Amino acid sequence: MGGGRELGQSRIFEQPGGCTTDVTPAGKCDIQSLRSVKRTTNAHRRIERQEVDRMLMNHTNQTEDDLFSCYSPSVVSYRYFAVLWGCAVTITGTVGNLMTILAFALDPRLRTRFNVLIINLAIADLLYCTILQPISVDSYLHLRWRSGELWCTLFGLLLFLSNAVSIITLCLVAVSRYLLVAKRTVFDRVFSDRGLMLLLASAWALGLASFGPLWSVYVFVPQVCTCSFHRTRGRPYTTILLFFYFFVGLTCVGVFYLLIYKRVQIASQALLRYRPSRRSSRRKPASSVQGTDDSGVESGMANTCSCEISSQADLTQSKDVIPYKMVNQSTQSSATSSNPSAVNRPPDLTPAPTSSTAAALTSPSATSGDDGEFKRVTRMCFIVFLCFVCCFVPFMLLNIADKHNRAPQVLHMFCANLTWLNSCINPVLYAVMNRQFRQAYHLLLTRAAVPFTSLWTRMISF
Repeated sequence: MGGGRELGQSRIFEQPGGCTTDVTPAGKCDIQSLRSVKRTTNAHRRIERQEVDRMLMNHTNQTEDDLFSCYSPSVVSYRYFAVLWGCAVTITGTVGNLMTILAFALDPRLRTRFNVLIINLAIADLLYCTILQPISVDSYLHLRWRSGELWCTLFGLLLFLSNAVSIITLCLVAVSRYLLVAKRTVFDRVFSDRGLMLLLASAWALGLASFGPLWSVYVFVPQVCTCSFHRTRGRPYTTILLFFYFFVGLTCVGVFYLLIYKRVQIASQALLRYRPSRRSSRRKPASSVQGTDDSGVESGMANTCSCEISSQADLTQSKDVIPYKMVNQSTQSSATSSNPSAVNRPPDLTPAPTSSTAAALTSPSATSGDDGEFKRVTRMCFIVFLCFVCCFVPFMLLNIADKHNRAPQVLHMFCANLTWLNSCINPVLYAVMNRQFRQAYHLLLTRAAVPFTSLWTRMISF
């Protein structure tokens, strides 16, 4: 009864380990045996607790490995190609964008208002190539993210900040090119020195304000082996952002370049119609007097000039085109009165251009040399925009079409790797399509090679 049993006059209670405790003085339990049993029980409990903790720790580590792993048998061989690709992008992009910034800082001819936008684009690409791209290469090499959760979140923020600034800068470049040929006075107000600094600061602030609220949504994405925002957790905000930047922004850039093309075509046709009437009074191109600057807007230096926009003297000349026609007609009438034979001469049937067309025709961009320079710079900017679109469109279309991640992981990785090229291809385009950037790059490489050349000369002399 009551957990014990009756034995004569005493009540005996069973204890763990087979030991009994007699409540009568005659029956005593071995105290040492009881203590040993308690120690054994506690030891077993500690061992069990350690085993449970070890199992939980192993489960946690396994979960973290699963969260930050992009391993798949289908991408084991492809990762080596991605690593080589990433290394080439890192080296080319870092060296090229750094040379672009140094060329702008050291060459006075390149320090123009338009080239400030080019430098802002180079800074955004340099941020990606020097900081983000090496980490992407490491994740592809090991097929897992090894930099921790905090850096994964920061990586995602910097990635989209760089892309946002690039898109905004491309929009500013397109708008500036259009205002150069359409509304010069508006260009001078918006893209003044103070206005440029405000625009560039606003570009970075807008990118940070757009993608900063997604701080808790940036995760590791195994399909592309990098950190980005979660596909569904941030909706609909992420969908609105991508639509605004990649669709609306890039569409606006394309529209402005289309408008530029139409304006240039109209000016060229008007110039061809107007040239015969100005053969006797046409002045020589500005390139015969001073070197043209095919880098953009004038720098304000005494020895440089812009190839796209007219100077104040050219604007004054453009305003005098119509009075010149009137003076010419009055001269002809006076000549007719003094010379009767001039009555039979046919009049000049070429119509005088309007004030806006005349301004375009008499500006340096309307002359043969400067018009070619303007077209080359605009063509270079347009190709930079096309390269950006070609790098990102396959990745965007794949993510839209493959909502359930049914496409092969290799295809996702390849489209993601294609976006890497955007950060390193711009300096190559500048060198190929812009004479002054090409000369500045050559000068920088020559200066950098001087120590190695002198060292090689000394080694040969010995």
